[in-house]
Amino acid sequence: MQIFNTFHIFASIPLLTYWHMNYVRYIRYNVNVGFVIAVIAILLSGPSSLLAGEVTVGAERVDMYMPHLAGKRVALLSNHTGILSDGTHTLDGMLHAGVNVTKILSPEHGFRGTSDAGEHIDSDVDAATGLPILSLYTGGSTGVAAGSLDGVDAVVVDLQDVGVRFYTYHITMIKVMEAAARAGITVVVFDRPNPIGWIVDGPVLDMRLRSGVGRLPIPVIHGMTMGELALAANGEKWLDDNLKCDLVVVPCDGYTHDTRYTLPVPPSPNLRSTRAVGLYPSLCLMEGTAASVGRGTDKPFTIYGHPDMEPRGFSFTPRSMSGAKHPPCLNMLCHGVDLNDMSDDDALNMGFNPEYVADAYVHMQRGADKFFTKFFDRLAGTAALRRMIILGTPVDEMRASWAPDVERFKQLRSRYLIYP
Repeated sequence: MQIFNTFHIFASIPLLTYWHMNYVRYIRYNVNVGFVIAVIAILLSGPSSLLAGEVTVGAERVDMYMPHLAGKRVALLSNHTGILSDGTHTLDGMLHAGVNVTKILSPEHGFRGTSDAGEHIDSDVDAATGLPILSLYTGGSTGVAAGSLDGVDAVVVDLQDVGVRFYTYHITMIKVMEAAARAGITVVVFDRPNPIGWIVDGPVLDMRLRSGVGRLPIPVIHGMTMGELALAANGEKWLDDNLKCDLVVVPCDGYTHDTRYTLPVPPSPNLRSTRAVGLYPSLCLMEGTAASVGRGTDKPFTIYGHPDMEPRGFSFTPRSMSGAKHPPCLNMLCHGVDLNDMSDDDALNMGFNPEYVADAYVHMQRGADKFFTKFFDRLAGTAALRRMIILGTPVDEMRASWAPDVERFKQLRSRYLIYP
């Protein structure tokens, strides 16, 4: 990877040393004077949050990505989250800039983001442009079929991740990086903010449990953007067969890891609110149990319950609907808990909290022996959490069990952070 040591003149300033070491080591692009001034302003302003409207995503930085795409045949891995500030799609922006996009690749939930979690998605054609859409998510798993990258010189990745290990968009990116490395094709990541990028928490994946919802040895909440994860995967040899792809990251402007970034569109059909995004790392564990997290209701990932849970004054009945055609506990009255009184800030700052799964388990009036499924350990990334919940281990002790691994991961993570 080519390196432009743009910030060497500032290396003597202690405040900038960390930024200098990490930024120039891993990102390949030319930086103009205005951007340098903006970076200095961000660093000197301290850790205060920025408004989401002040963030420019990588997909809008045409002057930075065009040198890597001009004259090339390009595949775009994106979906409905690839949205620009004017409401148009990244695909439209690339075509307008003169990029020769020849095919579209889509992740879980499809190019339009409307398919159920785990739903088989067939390839299609984009009605607006006539470009072929090749689904990389078929049969409930991510893969890059032979021929998917034929006829292209570069792959652009523009997906809005939510900063959680079992969210599959970054796993799709990793698979594309592996396929591109084998084919000698450049991968260009248009970076986007992590909506919970200031948090690192939860068990680090036991690689013996690697699956379609756990691909990298990272905590449940990893505190990295897609671009930073791509750099780490390359640098730590996390790609299969120790592959390393030709990688370019086009960073966001105006973003730090303290930025509270409100997602402009729901990243998937059942993450419909900021509160749901904050609760998702904790409540998604429930999908490895017999319980419901509200799929098939108007409150997904902000409630939980089961027909056999002890009644506590709140109930709901999941129904078949778009984005949740076959939800757990379909058409069954579920007793449970409503978390919608929680503020968005409290949800976003929660981190990884296993107390909700523990609460559901202890309030099962019957069927507790069948509460956990094999999928639970894959989501948790460890078999230890299930055992602790069954034994009634206090949550503080659960947190202490993964704290040393989280600290080690933070040290590794620091080598690949793009943003202060």
